[in-house]
Amino acid sequence: MKRAANTALKPDLNACLVIGISSRALFDLEEENRIFENEGVAVYRRYQRQHEQQILRPGTAFHVVHELLAVNQYASEGQRLVEVVIMSRNSPDTGMRIFHSIEHYGLDITRAAFAGGEGLDAYLDAFSVDLFLSRSEEDVQAAVNAGVAAAVLCQQPEHYEPIHNQVRIAFDGDAVLFSDESERIYQERGLNAFTSHETLHRLDPLAEGPLAKLLKMIAWIQNNLPREDNPFRLALVTARSSPAHARVLYTLRHWGVDLDEAFFLGGISKDKVLKAFRAHLFFDDQDVYLRDASKVVPAAKVPYRQSAAASDEQRDAPVADSDI
Repeated sequence: MKRAANTALKPDLNACLVIGISSRALFDLEEENRIFENEGVAVYRRYQRQHEQQILRPGTAFHVVHELLAVNQYASEGQRLVEVVIMSRNSPDTGMRIFHSIEHYGLDITRAAFAGGEGLDAYLDAFSVDLFLSRSEEDVQAAVNAGVAAAVLCQQPEHYEPIHNQVRIAFDGDAVLFSDESERIYQERGLNAFTSHETLHRLDPLAEGPLAKLLKMIAWIQNNLPREDNPFRLALVTARSSPAHARVLYTLRHWGVDLDEAFFLGGISKDKVLKAFRAHLFFDDQDVYLRDASKVVPAAKVPYRQSAAASDEQRDAPVADSDI
């Protein structure tokens, strides 16, 4: 975490939750991305200039960003609890349409990095980014390999109706909040071995996973705001079931995190619970759950950090999905 619980907030990026987000994650730029991929940079730039005053539709992460920025109403004068930074491969010139759309929707976003086609991972530390959200698997994996929490956003659901005046975030457990150690036991040795291992180690805290620090920071902000009508509501939605639930709850207690809701589903689909929870964003590491979940709520896939050799191999491979 960036600050201890007794540290006063300061008006800089090291004193608040910083979300780095690609323009294609914030706004619906799927048609523009197809033009970029199929017709090239020159045609894409011309298209963006011609449509510069045309407001973009909300993208997958629009609603969670809108509600996160609203949390700043609880900050003291001159301070911020949440900062959102546009992180884009766009050129500064084509980025004009992004800022016109930001102004149209009244989003309090003033910082941006337009990298002109270059990778974004080198700039994440410069902006003190705590979480990077993108539609590009390549950019997200590069961020994760650089040590930054990141997730690949799925296509936005068609009939999603967000709740307002509260940020609702749901997390999977293993390989997202916690390490993948226990999940590997399940994959390699089966359910009985997994259950026995978790029961034996139920009092031993699980190691931190990719989004553990993010959860702790959000929980810290949540706990320092009024409990009644709190702007955050956090949930765990996991395939675990009893008795493997105990280690999870002891781990959260060890971290000092008091979640608002927890669902131990024993492997059943998560989409109905997430729809009822009305999540603004759900994080999971497995496509089998994300396929259904992303149809009802905004969802994002959390990849694990790759080895240096795997990172080099990915960097040399053709780019499958750019993010503009």
